[in-house]
Parts: sequence; C-alpha cells; structure tokens
Amino acid sequence: MATSETQSSTWLKWGALGAGAAGVGALAVVTATSGLAAYFARRVVTPEKHRADDLSILAVITDGPKLQVVLEATPDTIIEGTYGLFFEQNRGHAIIGRIISYVPREGSVTREVIAVHSGDLRTATAGWWSGNLYTHPEQLALDYEDVSLELPDGPAPAWLLPAPDPGHTWAIMVHGRGATRNEGLRAVPTAHKLGMNALLISYRNDGDAPKTADGRYGLGVTEWADVEVAIDFARSRGAKDVVLFGYSMGGAISLQTADLARNRKYVLAMILDAPVINWIDVLAHQAALNRIPNYIGRYAQLMLSHPLGRRITGLAAPVNLKSMDWVSRAIELRTPSLILHSIDDDFVPFEPTAELAKRNPEMVTFIPFSKARHTKEWNVEPARWESSIEEWLRPCLGRHSLPRD
Repeated sequence: MATSETQSSTWLKWGALGAGAAGVGALAVVTATSGLAAYFARRVVTPEKHRADDLSILAVITDGPKLQVVLEATPDTIIEGTYGLFFEQNRGHAIIGRIISYVPREGSVTREVIAVHSGDLRTATAGWWSGNLYTHPEQLALDYEDVSLELPDGPAPAWLLPAPDPGHTWAIMVHGRGATRNEGLRAVPTAHKLGMNALLISYRNDGDAPKTADGRYGLGVTEWADVEVAIDFARSRGAKDVVLFGYSMGGAISLQTADLARNRKYVLAMILDAPVINWIDVLAHQAALNRIPNYIGRYAQLMLSHPLGRRITGLAAPVNLKSMDWVSRAIELRTPSLILHSIDDDFVPFEPTAELAKRNPEMVTFIPFSKARHTKEWNVEPARWESSIEEWLRPCLGRHSLPRD
C-alpha cells in the first residue's frame, strides 16, 4: 500500500504529465489558429499569378453564322446581362450576351455569343466569367495611345483614350484587386460623352506595373501614390482636374488618393463602383464566407496591421486598416462621390456604402443596384449605370476651384 508521501509523489507526476499534455494540446490549437490566420492574411495581400479556369463550358452550338454556348449554371452565369468569358488560360476571350435557356435540374444555362476576340471557343472546356467585356481599346474601335507612368519602382503602362471633344477634366480609371487596367474600358464611352479623356492605369504589383520589393498589395495604403503619378501626368498633358473612377479595391485606392495625395486638390469628384469602404468589414465578411471563425479572422487582421506581422504576411510595412474605415471617417470625406453598389454584392458588402452616404449626404450619393453581385452593375443595367453617372457628374464638370487644400 502506498504511503501518503508516495501517493503525493505519484499525484505530482500525473499532474505534471497532465499539464504537459494540456500544454501540447493548447500549443496545437494555437499553432493551427495561427497557421489559418496567417494563410488568410497572406492570401488577402498576395496577387494571384494566374486566374483559374473554374467555369465549365459544356458545349458550343452553331446557329448559322452565330454561336451559342452552354455553360455551367452558377450564381453569375444565370444573371441577365453582357459579360466576358476568358478561356484557354486567358489566351481566349469572348463576349457573352443574353440567356437563351436555363435548365436548373441539369445545372446548365445557354447564352448567346456576341463575339469571339481570340481563341477557339468551340474546343474550350473551361474558362472564367468576368464583368470585363474588353481586353484592349482596339475592341471598342477607339483611338488610344500607349503611355508610361514613372512609378517609384519603374515605368508602368497605361492607356490614354482621348475624347472626341475633350474638356479640361480627365477621367482616371483605377482597377480593383486581381484585375488589370482593362476593367475601366466599360466606362470609357461614358467618360467620352462627358468630354473627358480617359487614362486607364496600372499600379504596383498588378501584373502590368513593376513589382515592389515585397510584391504585395497594400490594399490602398501604398497604391494611392501611383494614382498621384497619374494625376501629375494628366496635369502635364493639359488637365485642370480629374475624376477618379475606382472599382472595388480601386475605390479604396481612390479614397486614399483624395485624402493623402499632394495633388488631391485636383480630384474634382469620384465615381466608385462597389468600393471597399471599410476593409475590416470586408475581411470579416470574407472570413465568414470561407467558414473561418471570427476570432481567426480578427487575428488575421492583426497580422496585417501590426509591425510584427510583416514576417508572416510578407508586407514591407503594416497596413493601417483603421485609416481606410470611411464609415468612421465619414465626415472627413470632402470630395464629391457617387457610389454605385449592388445590394447583393457577394465580395464587398454594400452596407458600409449605405452607411457612409447616410453619415455624409453632403458629399456622398449612393445608387443601389441589384442582381449585379460584385462590380457588374454596368453589365446588368448599362443604360442606368451610364445615365446615373452622366446626370450626377455633368453639373460638377468645369469647376476648377475646389474648396480644399
């Protein structure tokens, strides 16, 4: 029979072992949590090298000289409108139009093919869906000039599309995360109708412009400096002021430009399509979509915004997410802004847009769309998108004395 001393000793050993096991278990949990948060944080700021062909092309039907394409039915492909279809790992590109038939039980939708600009759609088996109808200005049959913007890390290509009857205000198109400058081509006819030359820019780490040392997106904290270069370029070519057209993350970049740029006084107005108004809200939404627990999502935000997180994210400097919370900073926004945003946006929720407009109605006008999901407002209702911008922006044009420093 064990003595009390032996029993005490045995209890201590088992206690130490239990504490050790608990420590190992806790360490495993912490390690898994940190790993998932780190993966999420890195994905947010790391540009994708290639867009995956994740949409099945089931068949192509010949209808005389015309084509129809049978696609996998997805939340995007079953919405009416005009879209781009990229295939053959981006080597092929087609413009897709109206829905001819939709068979939910088969999971397929048949749509009209308006044009095939490159590749052989008849042999394609997969592609990806886009709101971008065009890949190059030539497809719009518009005059253009290849120009270069001298960014800190080297020259960045841009397209300058002169208006037929240009005024003194230029439009600068700022694309979103994972997109390129062709995203702004849809808006060029509207800019031209208002007498604005259109400058479609590339910016650091977007695949066209030079990479920075870290090769990471700054989510707007760094990219606004490239828009500043674009404004300088426009001014050097005769512009008195500019209107920034920002898509998604391009909206966040535009807001930062109007807030921080040396030449921000030349930003006459902003047209923002599904913009990121508050990155904290967007990151929380994306974490929920990916079934990542809320606390892990918050941990990822901390990694992005804290100096110690740079080793994990690869960022050269932390991203100040609070500085891009324009709901909290609503009263500080002094640039007239029109925001077009779909209420069913699955990537950037519209609620911060609505709240910003509510808190600063003097400067912000919000026009809601529906069924457009993310940055496809023009695709679903092009006439309404264009007329909304024309009616709102026309009275602003010609004002060259701005009440800001």
